[in-house]
Amino acid sequence: MAGWDWLIIAMYFAVLAFVVWRSSRKQETSADYFLAGRNVGWFVIGASLFASNIGSEHLVGLAGSGAKDGVAMAHYELHAWCLLVLGWVLVPFYYRSGVFTMPEFLERRYNPTARWILSLVSLIAYVFTKVSVTVYAGGTVVQTLLPELQFAGLNSFWIGAFSIVVITGIYTCIGGLRAVVYTDAVQTVVLLLGSLSITALGLYHLGGWAELREISGSQRFNLWRPMSDPDFPWAGMLFAAPIVGLWYWTTDQYIVQRTLAARNLTIARRGTMFGAYLKITPVFLFIVPGMIAYALVQKNMLVMDDPDHAFPAMVSQLLPVGLRGLVVGGLFAALMSSLSSLFNSCSSLFTVDIYCKVKPDAPERELVTVGRVATTVVVVLGLMWIPAMQLVSGALYEYLQSVQAYLAPPITAVFFLGVFWKRINGVGAVATLALGFFLGLLKLGSQIYGGTFSPEALEQASFIQTIIIAYGNINFLLFAVYLFLFSCALLIGVSFATKEPDAAQIENLTYASTTADGKAEIRASWNKWDVVHTVVVLLVILSIYLYFTG
Repeated sequence: MAGWDWLIIAMYFAVLAFVVWRSSRKQETSADYFLAGRNVGWFVIGASLFASNIGSEHLVGLAGSGAKDGVAMAHYELHAWCLLVLGWVLVPFYYRSGVFTMPEFLERRYNPTARWILSLVSLIAYVFTKVSVTVYAGGTVVQTLLPELQFAGLNSFWIGAFSIVVITGIYTCIGGLRAVVYTDAVQTVVLLLGSLSITALGLYHLGGWAELREISGSQRFNLWRPMSDPDFPWAGMLFAAPIVGLWYWTTDQYIVQRTLAARNLTIARRGTMFGAYLKITPVFLFIVPGMIAYALVQKNMLVMDDPDHAFPAMVSQLLPVGLRGLVVGGLFAALMSSLSSLFNSCSSLFTVDIYCKVKPDAPERELVTVGRVATTVVVVLGLMWIPAMQLVSGALYEYLQSVQAYLAPPITAVFFLGVFWKRINGVGAVATLALGFFLGLLKLGSQIYGGTFSPEALEQASFIQTIIIAYGNINFLLFAVYLFLFSCALLIGVSFATKEPDAAQIENLTYASTTADGKAEIRASWNKWDVVHTVVVLLVILSIYLYFTG
């Protein structure tokens, strides 16, 4: 890092500080703090959806997956179609119901118990996935770029992790969701420019796309792996990836909160469409650089000792002065945008779904204060979980997807069956969420437990230990499919074995119970150009699938 690099990074933070200052001047009510006053445009919504999703775990972890396995994980990055499902299928119900959070929507559709379960599990999931993975990835970036950094006995990993968390936490607490979405818009530009630079220069040093294909081989350029593949069997990717994708993009507070801040239903839907366009780019901006890093290592043009170091290694070893600062700014942008979105979502979940239930008469100013305090606890728990991640086998991005695969299936089942089938009731939803989450967390615990055994210890394990380890060793993709099918069967079975929901409770909350006025409002919110853009996104996704299938 030279003087020009630091100057560019300083300019980036100066712009960020100005945006935070401008966007934080009005934070008087909970709607201002948690939903930006419900007055955000489609460009900002789409950019925020993209920036919130593309954190440093993508730049670090997804590039690491590209270096380790090629395009296998690109299935998750082709989930732009899930954003279309959000905009066309679920946003009309979310937006018209006027809710702040996804658990609040479950209470409207089912009962308060379903809301409590999803609120608590969502906060736990944020610790296991988003907080710990994002902070871990940020620390990895700083450790790779500034390995000599030391302070008070801490190495560069922990200094980087703590510093970026503190900076991001400060501006998120000050500005709320308005600061988050507008800084996301700025960070999206920096992120795209920085990632495009590393892809272009990497291909230049390597000798072009044809050279990349030749060195990588056909398997690394194929999205589909045989069923015998221990990590990415084709059936798991075909069926499990959409289950996780639909949960993440259409029901997760972390993502959906941006659409709830829209001025109206039309703007919310168009924000998801713009986000879908942006979501197509990670295959070429993050996975391909990882594949380039692998190819450069094969040609002895890059030194890399860990797949998760692929992206920062290319930054530190290939980029010239000045451009390096821009890409590092992109790395910081990715980390900070994800963390800021996470912090605000945690605030919303805890304040609206937990604190307001315990103290329903709390004044607006108190709710804003409680939301600011709540994020601190989540961050501390995430930092504490980082050491446990080392016991979960696989690269960083694979860890993230495996944990999400254990938590997503019951939520996906409850939301989608609840919207499409009015007979599904609260008793079935509660049973599905409770038992589904228990089985998912048991899988994670078993996987971590199995990671503590050496090969010699495995041979001497007891029968019970062997069963636990075998349960933990089920492929995470296949486990997601099994758990989803189980969740659907349980939800349907319990719902039909108990009383059907009251018609008044589910009015306008399912397709079958939507009133004539509700249908007219939804129809008035879109035109032919919305349909055209939807078709274009789908055709681009199909083209990428065809290219990487061979």
